Amino acid sequence: MKLNRMIVPAALLTAGASHADAKPPVDKRPNILVILCDDLGYSDLGCYGGEIQTPNLDRLAREGLRFTRFYNTSRSCPTRASLLTGLYPHQAGIGRMTFDDHLPGYRGTLSRNAVTIAEVLRDAGYSTSMVGKWHVAETPLRNDQRDWLNHKVFHETFSDLCNYPVNRGFDSHYGTIYGVVDYFDPFSLVEGEVPIREVPEGYYITQALSDRAEREIRQYADSEKPFFLYLAYTAPHWPLHALPEDIEKYKDTYTAGWEKIREARYERQRQAELFGNQQDFLSERQFHDRWEENPTAEWDARAMAVHAAMVDRMDQGIGQVIRALEETGQLDNTLILFLSDNGCSSEVCQNYPPGENDRPDRTRDGREMVYPRQKEALPGPETTYASLGAEWANVANTPFRYWKAKSYEGGICTPMIACWPKGMDRRLKGSVTAETGHVMDIMATCVELARATYPERYKGHEIIPMEGLSLVPVLREGHREGHREGIGFEHFNERAYLSADGWKIVRPGERASWELYDLNNDRSERRNLAAEHPEKVAELVKAYEAWARRCMVEPYPGQKINQTK
Repeated sequence: MKLNRMIVPAALLTAGASHADAKPPVDKRPNILVILCDDLGYSDLGCYGGEIQTPNLDRLAREGLRFTRFYNTSRSCPTRASLLTGLYPHQAGIGRMTFDDHLPGYRGTLSRNAVTIAEVLRDAGYSTSMVGKWHVAETPLRNDQRDWLNHKVFHETFSDLCNYPVNRGFDSHYGTIYGVVDYFDPFSLVEGEVPIREVPEGYYITQALSDRAEREIRQYADSEKPFFLYLAYTAPHWPLHALPEDIEKYKDTYTAGWEKIREARYERQRQAELFGNQQDFLSERQFHDRWEENPTAEWDARAMAVHAAMVDRMDQGIGQVIRALEETGQLDNTLILFLSDNGCSSEVCQNYPPGENDRPDRTRDGREMVYPRQKEALPGPETTYASLGAEWANVANTPFRYWKAKSYEGGICTPMIACWPKGMDRRLKGSVTAETGHVMDIMATCVELARATYPERYKGHEIIPMEGLSLVPVLREGHREGHREGIGFEHFNERAYLSADGWKIVRPGERASWELYDLNNDRSERRNLAAEHPEKVAELVKAYEAWARRCMVEPYPGQKINQTK
C-alpha cells in the first residue's frame, strides 16, 4: 500500500520555521510594587522629618516623588479594602472591621461587587503575588479562640477560603489573614490556602516578608510577564516587638522626651519646606505631662525605641527588595508606591483583654504574655504586648493633630512615596507634591499602566464603577485635575469631607458639631472656621450627605444619625 506524501513548498517551510523561532514581543508595561506598612506616623521616615534611620525609603524619595496630601481611610482593614478595589471602603464591604454588621457597607469582607487590582491585572497578563497582611476577610470568633491563638489547637482555615488572596486574583500569597500578629510566631500565617503550623527558630515576620518579596522579585526576572506585587508589612503596628540589635540602635534616642523629639521633627519638616510656603504649621501638642516629671520615662523611651526599631527593620527589608530589582535589571521599569494604612496609633493595647480576637495571652511554649498595664515590663520581646500610647503617637504624627481611627489629618493623611525611574518626569525627581491623592487611586493607576480593562461584570457579579482616579498624570506631568466632587470619610462615626479646593469639614463623633478648616492656609487644622463661614459648612455637609447616600455609608450599628439612608 502506497502512502500519499504531501509536498509542502519550501517557502512555506521556511516561513514556518521563522515563525517558530521568532521570540514574542517584549512586554514593556511596567512592573508595579505596592508597599503598605501599618500604623506608621507621618514624620517617622527620615524624608518626612524623622530621626529613624530609613536610608532605603529616603533613597526612593530622592529618586522619586513625595506626596504631602495622600489620604487613607483612618484604619487598617478599610484602607486595604479601598486600596485593593479602587472604591470607598463601604462600597467594598468593609466600612468598619472584619466582622459582619449585616449592613451593606459593613459586611466585614470584600464584596463580590468589587474586583481587586490582582484580578484586573491578572486578566491583563500580569503575574500577581501578595506578601504580608491581608485583613480584608471576615474573621468570626470561635469557641476555642484563646487556645487557637496560643497554638494549642489547630484549624485548617482562618476565614472562608473564597476570601483568601489566592482566590481574589493573586497567583500566590505568603502572609497573615488576621490583623494583629505576634512578630516572632504569627497567628493566621498561610502559604496560599495552607496554614503554616510552625515557624523556624529565630523567625521575625518583618524579615520573613522581606526575604519572600526579594525571592519573588528575583524569580520574576526570568518571566516574560510584568508583575504586580503587593507587599503589606505588619510593622510598625503593635505589639511592640523588635529584634534586640535593632532596639540597641535607638536605646538612647528617645530619652530626650516627647517635646524635644516633636520639636526636632517639626524643624526638619520646616527646613525641608514640606508644606511649601506654610512655615508655621505645628499643631498644639496633645499631651500635657512634662517629660521631666514623667515617672515612667524609662519605659516610654524604650517603647519609642522599639517602634523605631520596627520601622528600621522594615526599611532594611525594603533595601533588600530594591537591590533585587536593581541586580536583576528590573528597577528602572518598576513603579514603586510606598504608603501607610493610617496614622500612628494612640491605642493602649495593654488595656485590652488578652486571649481574645487576635491577641494571644501565651506563647506557643506556654510562657505568659504580659500586657503591661502598669508599664512593669519593658516592650520588645515576644513575652510583652504593648503599644506607644497617645503621647508618642502625637509625636509620630508631627505636625498633625490626633491619630489612627480619627478623621483629622493625623489619622487619614500619611506619607506616600512614588518612584519609577523610567516613567516619571525627571524634573520631579526628589520633589514634593501637594497634589491630593487617595488610596482608592492606586487601582486606577494600575489599570492605566497595565492597559487593562476595569470590568462591568466579573464572574457573574455586577461591579461597582471605580471611584479612584489615576495618579499617572502626577507622575508624568506633576499635576492632574483630581477629585472634583471631593473625598468623603467615615469610620465608627468619625466623619470628614475634603473639597477639591482644600476646605475640609470634620465631625469627631455623633454628638459633635461640624468643624471647618482651610487646609491651604492651615495644614494642621489649628483654626476652626465654622463660626466664620457657616455657608461653607452647609455646602460641605450637603456634599458629605450626598456622598454618604451614594457610597453605602450608614450609621455605626446601634447608634443614630440624622441622615437619609
